[in-house]
Amino acid sequence: MKVQQFKPHPWHGLSPGKDCPEIVIAYIEIVPGDSVKYEIDKESGYLKVDRPQKFSNNVPALYGFIPKTYCGEEIAAFAKLKSGKNVIKGDGDPLDICVLTEKSINNGDIILEAIPIGGLRMIDKDEADDKIIAVLKQDQIYGEIKDIKDCPEALINRLKHYFLTYKALPEQQNAVEISNIYGREEAHEVIRKSMTDYKNTYTS
Repeated sequence: MKVQQFKPHPWHGLSPGKDCPEIVIAYIEIVPGDSVKYEIDKESGYLKVDRPQKFSNNVPALYGFIPKTYCGEEIAAFAKLKSGKNVIKGDGDPLDICVLTEKSINNGDIILEAIPIGGLRMIDKDEADDKIIAVLKQDQIYGEIKDIKDCPEALINRLKHYFLTYKALPEQQNAVEISNIYGREEAHEVIRKSMTDYKNTYTS
């Protein structure tokens, strides 16, 4: 067996999964309890400190992205169609994913298999910034959830609150909105479009 000598870039070097979009590979950057926001350094592939969390709200799920995805023209057009908002472009990042699990996972820079169940259509200053919601494959509690409509409302509200407030300062008007909450089938379509955006951006 040939052994790979170098760690692949989490965005460009990993696969989104052979069964994508039904089951995806997620690269996790942040875990609940992190007081610092980490994100991938796009050039090197290392996990870097983006900024200390501004306030006490912590991400309520494992948070990262799906490899070889990109929020570009396809994602922007789909968000505009579905939301009726003036979406100008995608945010230029890989597609974000939140993974629900009962287990305590204490550090990021890991990969896992997740099952998408829906998503939040977030629009940040006229840019599409979708958040796919998924469950950890074989999770004993969340693994039975097939669609976001079956999630506890309090959990969805917690996710919404985090993404609507994690960038905002109290004295600033928040330019972020969540226009739609969508289910599994639409989440699959968002993932497929983000993969098309990636291919159009990085392989054409």
